Order: sequence, then C-alpha cells, then structure tokens
Amino acid sequence: MWKTRGKTDEEEVDYFHSTPIKRWSIGLVKFVSFLVTLMAGVVLGLSLSTNFSRYYNLQTELFFPRTMYMANCDKDCLSMKSFLGPTHLMHGMTDEELFWRASLVPKMEEYPFERVPKVAFLFLTRGPLPFKPLWERFFMGHKGLYSIYIHSIPDYKLNVTEDSVFYSRQIPSEEVFWGSITLVDAEKRLLANALLDFSNERFVLLSESCVPVYNFPSVYEYLINSAHSFVESYDEDSPQGRGRYSQNMAPEIQEYQWMKGSEWFELNRELAVNIVADYKYYSIFRKYCKPSCYPDEHYIPTYLNMFHGALNANRSVTWVDWSRGGPHPARYGDPNITVGFIQAIRNNATFCMYNSRPTPICFLFARKFAPSALVPLLDMASTVMGF
Repeated sequence: MWKTRGKTDEEEVDYFHSTPIKRWSIGLVKFVSFLVTLMAGVVLGLSLSTNFSRYYNLQTELFFPRTMYMANCDKDCLSMKSFLGPTHLMHGMTDEELFWRASLVPKMEEYPFERVPKVAFLFLTRGPLPFKPLWERFFMGHKGLYSIYIHSIPDYKLNVTEDSVFYSRQIPSEEVFWGSITLVDAEKRLLANALLDFSNERFVLLSESCVPVYNFPSVYEYLINSAHSFVESYDEDSPQGRGRYSQNMAPEIQEYQWMKGSEWFELNRELAVNIVADYKYYSIFRKYCKPSCYPDEHYIPTYLNMFHGALNANRSVTWVDWSRGGPHPARYGDPNITVGFIQAIRNNATFCMYNSRPTPICFLFARKFAPSALVPLLDMASTVMGF
C-alpha cells in the first residue's frame, strides 16, 4: 500500500533541496557567470571596435590623407601674414597666373590689419647694380616703408650679402630686348610682383643707372602724399610720335589718343592694378607696335590718357638729359659729378605742379649715370642729398 507522506516528510524534502547555503552558492555561480559573460562581451566589443577603427582609418586615409589636414601650419597653412606680404619673391607662377593674382582687389575699404603704406622700388636691370652702396645708404633706417624688386636677365644672381637691402629681392625674370614688347612685359612683371604685397602703395620704375637726388623721407612724403601718379604722357606730331601709330590699332585706339612718354614711371596702387589687369589694349600693342614703334614709350602713356588722365600728373619724377639728341640720353660719369650739377637737378630753376600747386621740386631721381659716378656721389650724399 502507498504510504502517504506527512507534513514532516514534505518539510524534510524542502529542507534538503532548498537550504540557504545552497541558494547562496547558486546565486554566486550565477553572478560569476554573468560577470564572465559581461567581460567576454566587452573584450569582444573592443576587439570588433578596434578592427572597425583600423578599417575605417584605412579607408579614410585613402580618400582624406591625414598629412593633408595635419600639415605644419607655420609653412603650409593659409595665414593673413603670408597672404598680405609674401616673404619669398621667387615662385612658379606664369605671367598669366601672376597678373591674375596681382589684379585681385579687396572690396572692403577698411583693412583688417595695421597698414603702413610703402613705396615699391622696381629695378629693371641687365645685371649688377653699380650704385648699390648709394642706394643702401638711401634706404638705411627706413625699414618697413619700402620694398625692393629686381628684374634682371634670367639666371643672373645678384652678389650681395645677407644684410643688404637687395638680398633675395630678385623676381622670376625673362629675357628683355630693347625697343620690344618684352620691356612692357618686364614692367608689368615688376608691378605684379610688387602688388602681391598689400602694403605697397606707390610704385616707381628705376634702372641700374638711376640714382636718388633727395633723401628717403623727402621721397617717401612726396610720393605717398601725392594725389597724382607721375607718368610722362604727351602728343608729339612727329615721326617719333604719331608716326609710330598704326591704323590697325583702330577702332580700339584712335590716333588722337596715341601718346608718348618716358618709360620711367611712378604709379599709385589703383593705376598699377589697372595696368597689370589690362589685356585688351596690351594685346593690340603686342600685335601692332613692333620694335621701331618702341611700345615701352607709348603703351602706358596711351593707356592712362585713354582711361585715367585725371589721375596722372603728365610728368616724370626721374630727370634725364635728352639735349644731345639721338636714341639715347646723355650719360654722366666721374668728371661730370659736381655739387652744382646735382643741385641743378634738385632745383632746376623751373616749376612743375604738385597736388595742383606749383613746386620747385620736380625730380626725385636722375639718370643716366656711369658706374664711375659712384664715388663722387657717395662723397656728396650727406651734404647735398641729405643721406
């Protein structure tokens, strides 16, 4: 017969299968199992995350190289300093690229930096600068108020020390031939390189035979405060004037607009930008103003007469002597250099207009001087020219 279990028996069964110690052990085992599972999941997740990151970074590197975004900003990143005034004049731009870059003009009138206007001295030379010591004395003590640019024959390296104001001031240059459009190309190349420095406000073209006849403060104040640029531009009814005009230039350039003047200009920034940016009228000169036409004597004078005559003083600030006739001006060397001679250039007993008023100071520079003139010019620089 089946024996019915009593209450005591049920309690014994419950006792042996469900003691507190056993329940605690089971809970501990479950907790440990949970921790092991959790840790395994974490390890697996980290492993998968690492592999994914490696894959993602690999793919990212292919399309977005970190070297592109982690460049040395001191050298490679855009900055206002490098944009406003390049520290190195040598570059790989073509003339077309350079002129485009130089003709960019800000729309905002206010400058986001403290701008001190500078005078850019543009030296168009064939090689050495025989009057380098005189110019170095002229510039001494006026750093920050001027810039220097040198266009020489290609591959020529000016031999100066690192402390010279002419050190590393050569620009990428091309061959230049007298009486050809290449002279205009060189002028525009000098202007364009100087325009890359946003502090350059006035631009004066000089040759290796030019010398200053006033000290730097006088030259600086004269140019910076002038309401006009100084480009000789006049109509000459002669074979050397209108006789060089080609009817093929019409209708863009009419004969009555044709002007002549000295190559040695001085321009403000606005006119410099316009000349560098011009291609339409430059291309006409390039096509029709052949060597016997001498485009360097006509392109800028004609262009300014056509569009910007009110901004031009119609005279040069560089003295030169054409009194002896011929295709070249008189040249002066050691025997010619006297105090009276230099004083006559500084105050030549004539008056010209400056800011719509007469002034006896018409010329700031002079040419054409032979290298032998250096020593006497240095001897009188402090007493006559003030530097």
